[in-house]
Amino acid sequence: MNLKASLAFALLQAAAVYGYAKPGACSGACIIHDPSLIQNADGTYYRFSTGGGISVATASSMDGPWTGIGTVLPGGSSIDNSGRDDAWAPDVQKVGNLYHLYYSVSTFETQNSVIGLATSPTMEEGTWTDHGSIGVESREGDQYNAIDANLLVDGSANYMIFGSFWQNIFQVTLNGDATSPVTAPANVAFDPAGTHAVEGAYLYKYGDTYYLFYSWGSCCKYDQGMPAPGEEYRIKVCRSKSPTEGFIDADGIPCTEGGGTVVLESHDNVYGPGGQGVYTDPRLGPVLYYHYIDTNIGYADNQKQFGWNALDFSTGWPSV
Repeated sequence: MNLKASLAFALLQAAAVYGYAKPGACSGACIIHDPSLIQNADGTYYRFSTGGGISVATASSMDGPWTGIGTVLPGGSSIDNSGRDDAWAPDVQKVGNLYHLYYSVSTFETQNSVIGLATSPTMEEGTWTDHGSIGVESREGDQYNAIDANLLVDGSANYMIFGSFWQNIFQVTLNGDATSPVTAPANVAFDPAGTHAVEGAYLYKYGDTYYLFYSWGSCCKYDQGMPAPGEEYRIKVCRSKSPTEGFIDADGIPCTEGGGTVVLESHDNVYGPGGQGVYTDPRLGPVLYYHYIDTNIGYADNQKQFGWNALDFSTGWPSV
């Protein structure tokens, strides 16, 4: 059986066994990588993504139509790094009266990486102020890679998780205005197997439980070489009663020892979903959003689509 036939068989198996829902509808600007989602005070959806100095699109509903409205960093980041003109993996959260957008400046597959911050009172184009590095950085030989930041505002506390491959996901607590770390990085998730393919984590609180979502597997360049079936991107989760430690999967395996329960993987025409976040939508409730390859369209990175599904936490574990 050739690789494409193996892939088709694996997708059919996933759909039959797990019955994953299809992604919600999307119209307009639906090609995206590493989305981050929020609404402003009047209910307009703002979606940020990797590329073009952090691209911004808006819509009146989750399914669009999405319209591009510009970029956050049109002149690149002020951070002194070779990747300053191609910021990655935005994460947008509201902190006080400001919208905070955290971004990564790096070069692909290196650890010379910095997490930066831009703020805006409205998220409109031209209102963003770049503050440069927040002090979370990495160099070759460090345990972690300082990219893929995500902030959880939990009452008066600000928890930031970050990391990609190497020793995977780390966390720091930020100061009161969420502009710099006040604790040293601590490891919260690590898969010791293979290439340690864990990245892009997102910390979400539901009830009194903290859920650590993350992407596992091979993310990119599928048009240049397909990973073995089952090695492509997928979304996993661990949970804890603490925001800083003790994350386990549904089988009780610690997330620091390779644990992780699958939330969403390849199925039907959906391939390699990941780069996820979770947003509490006032109408839909918790929503998992992500990018994915539509096998009916193509496998290139510049063909990735915006996907979303409502999440059900009724069992204590999220399902789409």
